Amino acid sequence: MGRLEGKVAIITGGSRGQGASEGALFRAEGATVYLTDVLADEGAKTAADVGATFLEHDVTDPAQWARVVDRVLGDVGRIDVLVNNAGILHWATMTETPLDVWNRIIAVNQTGVFLGMQAVAPAMMAQRSGSIVNISSIGGMRGASPCFAYGATKWAVRGMTKGAAQELGPFNVRVNSVHPGIIDTPMMADKPLAAMAERVPLQRYATADEVAKLVLWLASDDAAYATGAEFTLDGGQTA
Repeated sequence: MGRLEGKVAIITGGSRGQGASEGALFRAEGATVYLTDVLADEGAKTAADVGATFLEHDVTDPAQWARVVDRVLGDVGRIDVLVNNAGILHWATMTETPLDVWNRIIAVNQTGVFLGMQAVAPAMMAQRSGSIVNISSIGGMRGASPCFAYGATKWAVRGMTKGAAQELGPFNVRVNSVHPGIIDTPMMADKPLAAMAERVPLQRYATADEVAKLVLWLASDDAAYATGAEFTLDGGQTA
């Protein structure tokens, strides 16, 4: 207990799934947590359940990022952790992906991460500490033909993480990416997870809580020398 005692965290996409699990675990470990999402009703309920603060927030809008950061700094004066968790998934190959779908997925999954890092960086640089955790995917480690646009953005997140880590490292701000495999979340609710997991060396899919535990470690001082790295949680799929 207490691995994030005294720390302030912003978690995007926090209304359900991995974001909600991260929020609950962060609160249990002592953090002050702000959950953000476009799903206002679900987000408010989740925040109330775990003892966090909910802020309605579209990650594609820089003005809303500024509002979130200003609110957190106004409330507590610092930002120690950002988890760029918000993301959307569309199942379509390259030849089947319409341009409007492509643009929307890039806006949320890639531009949203960029805007988030850019928004919190000044505060973290000024306090000379911070941890940014960008949620990518094993789709950012290999080809992702069935969800082409999603996979492309997750590759981008992987690269942006490394570039940001190089820039922010001298200010003691760490930036890492997490690459989950098959996870039981609402995003995958209509998929045959058990059948998909048959191809996984560990012969199972993971829970959102298992991802949250890895994100917790990266957010904590236990990971003080980890930056610019990718952490895969996939049961051996990319081994």
